[in-house]
Amino acid sequence: MGSGNAAPEPGFAPVVAALPAPPAPEQANGAIFQSTSGYAALTSGMRASAKGDIITILLVENTKAAKTNSASKDRGGGFSLSPPTTGPLSLFSPSDIAASGSHNFSGSGKAAQSNSLQGRISVTVVESYANGTMLVRGQKLTSLNRGDEHTQFSGLIRAIDVSSDNTIPSSKVADARIIYGGSGEIASASKQGWLQKFFSFISPF
Repeated sequence: MGSGNAAPEPGFAPVVAALPAPPAPEQANGAIFQSTSGYAALTSGMRASAKGDIITILLVENTKAAKTNSASKDRGGGFSLSPPTTGPLSLFSPSDIAASGSHNFSGSGKAAQSNSLQGRISVTVVESYANGTMLVRGQKLTSLNRGDEHTQFSGLIRAIDVSSDNTIPSSKVADARIIYGGSGEIASASKQGWLQKFFSFISPF
């Protein structure tokens, strides 16, 4: 389903696809081969390599993180003195001049996070560099019956990593920037209201 006139959420800046440069005017030199007619080397086939070509990014993002921390502390001490049985100090009992104390602490913490993003998005080549790398960028806006989904992608890829069907996994993209979000009833229902956010901010607990 097409995106139509779906409005992007805040922070999602639409990007414009790069258009190929206009071809230079052909010279009437009488030759059959003309490089301006769309030349591609036999070794590269139909792989995307020029500005404006389309490449499909296979989103295969999976991240997991976990951290566990624990600590314990125990400390104790005591003091006692036995008074003599005769003399003025015999009035004190051993329990009157005995002291003891202890201190202990125990704490633990645990955190875990897991993220996964699967899908496809087609992008266009914005720039092609002499070292064989290309800057790609693109976006996809999808309007569903209960909301909109926005996907934006940009990064650097190597021409050698592009397969024969012009696809490349996102794990082989350098400086990748992936933005995925949504808007609509479902996205709004999963967020806190403004008043609840206010009390969560000022609450000391």
